[in-house]
Amino acid sequence: MHIKDMLLEAEKDGQPSFSFEYFPPKTAQGVQNLYERIDRMYNLGPKFIDITWGAGGRIAELTCEMVLQAQSVYGLETCMHLTCTDMAMEKVNDALQRAYKAGCTNILALRGDPPRAQEKWTATEGGFQYARDLVKHIRATYGDHFDIGVAGYPEGCDDNKDEDQLLDHLKEKVDMGASFIVTQMFYDAENFIRWVGKVRERGIAIPILPGIMPIATYASFMRRAKHMQCKVPEAWMAALEPVKNDDVAVREIGMTLVAEMCRKLLANGIHHLHFYTMNLAQATRMVLEELHWAPCAERPLQHALPWKQSKALGRRDEDVRPIFWRNRNKSYVLRTQDWDEFPNGRWGDSRSPAFGELDAYGIGLTGTNEANRKKWGEPTTVQEIADIFVRYLNQEIDCLPWSEAPLTSEADAIKDRLIALNRRGLLTINSQPAVDGVKSSHPVHGWGPSNGYVYQKAYLELLVPASIFTQMIKRIESKPTLTYYAVTKDGELKTNAPSDGPNAVTWGVFPGKEIVQPTIVESVSFLAWRDEAFRLGTDWAHCFESNTASRILLDQVMNEWYLINVVNNDFHENETIFDLFEGLEVKGLDEPVSTS
Repeated sequence: MHIKDMLLEAEKDGQPSFSFEYFPPKTAQGVQNLYERIDRMYNLGPKFIDITWGAGGRIAELTCEMVLQAQSVYGLETCMHLTCTDMAMEKVNDALQRAYKAGCTNILALRGDPPRAQEKWTATEGGFQYARDLVKHIRATYGDHFDIGVAGYPEGCDDNKDEDQLLDHLKEKVDMGASFIVTQMFYDAENFIRWVGKVRERGIAIPILPGIMPIATYASFMRRAKHMQCKVPEAWMAALEPVKNDDVAVREIGMTLVAEMCRKLLANGIHHLHFYTMNLAQATRMVLEELHWAPCAERPLQHALPWKQSKALGRRDEDVRPIFWRNRNKSYVLRTQDWDEFPNGRWGDSRSPAFGELDAYGIGLTGTNEANRKKWGEPTTVQEIADIFVRYLNQEIDCLPWSEAPLTSEADAIKDRLIALNRRGLLTINSQPAVDGVKSSHPVHGWGPSNGYVYQKAYLELLVPASIFTQMIKRIESKPTLTYYAVTKDGELKTNAPSDGPNAVTWGVFPGKEIVQPTIVESVSFLAWRDEAFRLGTDWAHCFESNTASRILLDQVMNEWYLINVVNNDFHENETIFDLFEGLEVKGLDEPVSTS
C-alpha cells in the first residue's frame, strides 16, 4: 500500500498514525536481534517501517535483504531508503528491482551523505547528482508502482542553510513525482510549524511526516542533536541537564518533552509522526504510551487476520493458512514462497518438486548448540523434557523448538489444562481455545473488520508415545465431535477426518462479507508440517554429542512418538478435547534413558 494512501486512510478514520525507522546493524547477530525487535514493535501498530540505505557494499545488500524479510516474513509495509551516494545507474536499477520483487511499494529517495573519505558530496560516475534526478528516474521507470518520498529540512542541511533555496529544491523534487516528505529530526516545534507554512506557500500540498527522535540517554540525545545540527530549546536543556547522569530520569523527562512536542504538531495540522528509533524500542514505546497511542485493552491493535499476512509480491491476498505453522510464521512464508502454484492454490501444490523439501528454506532449529543447551538444559528423562514445556507455559522461558515466540494471552483460558498435560508427559506444541462469537475488536481474540464476530474451534497438537496413542484413538472415535490427524516420523498418516479437504478451525463473520475462514487443518499440509516438526526435534537432539543421554532420549522421542492434532468441531466449549486425556500418563517419566 502506498504511504500517501495509508496517511489518507488514517486521517479519515481519525486514528493515531505513526511509523518507525531502522538501520542495518553491523553484525549478523545484530541483524537477527533487530528482526525480533521489529517483530515485537509491530505490536505497537506502526502504519509502516522504513529501512535506511547503507551506501556501497555489504550494508547496501543488507538493506535490500531486510526490506525483503520485513515485507515477506514479518508482514510489514516497508519503505526502502535509496541514496545517490556511491550508486551508479546499474546499482540503482538493481536495488529498485529487488524492492519491486519484495513487494515493496514505497521508496525514500535521497541524495545521501558523502562517503567518509570525501569532504564534499560528489556524484558517482554514471549516477545521479541530485535527489530530484533519482525521483525522476524512479517515476519514469516504474510509473506509479512506487510511492516516492523525499527529505525536508526545517533547519537546513549539512552543506546548505539557505532555506529559500532548499524549498526550491523541495518543489523540484515534488514536480518530478515525489508524493510525501519526511523531515530531518528536530526539537523546535515552533520552527517546524513555521517551516510547514512556507512549504505550503510554495504550492506543495503532499503530506509532511515530521522526524521525531525519542530521548533514550542524555549522551545520545546530545550527540545526535549536535550531529544533525538541530536546535534544542532552552527549556529542554534546563529540564535534562540536572538529571543527565540518571538514565531513568532522562527517559521519563524526555518522554514528557517529546510527547508534548508531538501534541503541538498534531494540533497544528500534522496527522502522522515518523519515529527515528535508532533500533531501540523503549524510548519510542514510552512516547506512544504517553500519547495514549500504544495498544491496550481499551485500544487493541486490530489485525486483518488472526496471523500476520505477508506483504510479499504475489501473496498480499493470501487469506488461508494451516494452523500447524501458527508459531512459526517465518518458516511457513519461507517454505511456501516458491511453491509452484502459489498463490493460485491456498498454500502450494503438493505435486510441486519443492513441496516437502526442507534444507533450502533454512527452517531448522536456530541458535548455536551451546546456546540451546543453556536455554533448555540437558534433559535425561521424559519428565525433564516435560518440565521444559511447563516452564514455557509459565513464561519462564520464551521459546521452544516448535514455538519461536513467547506464549500469548490467548492461552490463558486453557493454560492450566496444558500444564497438567505436560506434567503427565504429554508434550503440547500447539493449541488454541474455543471461541464462540466474540467481537472482532476483542483485545485477545479479535481480528478482521469492525463490527464483526470471530469464532474458533478448540485445537490441540502434541507428541505422545505409542503406548498412549492407541488408547487415545479409541477415546477419540467415541466422541463424534472430534477429528484427528496423527503420524510418526516415518509412518503413514492416520486420521478419522471425513475427507482430505480443509477443516476450518478459525472463521469470522463480518458485515457485508462472506464468511472468512483463515485458519485450517488438512492432510497434505499436515504431512509437510510433520517433516518440519520432527526435523526441529532432531535438531534439538543434535545439540548434544552422540551417545549422551540427552541425545539418545530426544532421538528416541522423535523416532518413536506420534505427532497428533485433535480438533473439537463443537466450537462452544474447551472441555471435551482435554477430557480425552483424563487418566492418561506417560509411563516411566522419571526413568533415565539407557546409554549402554
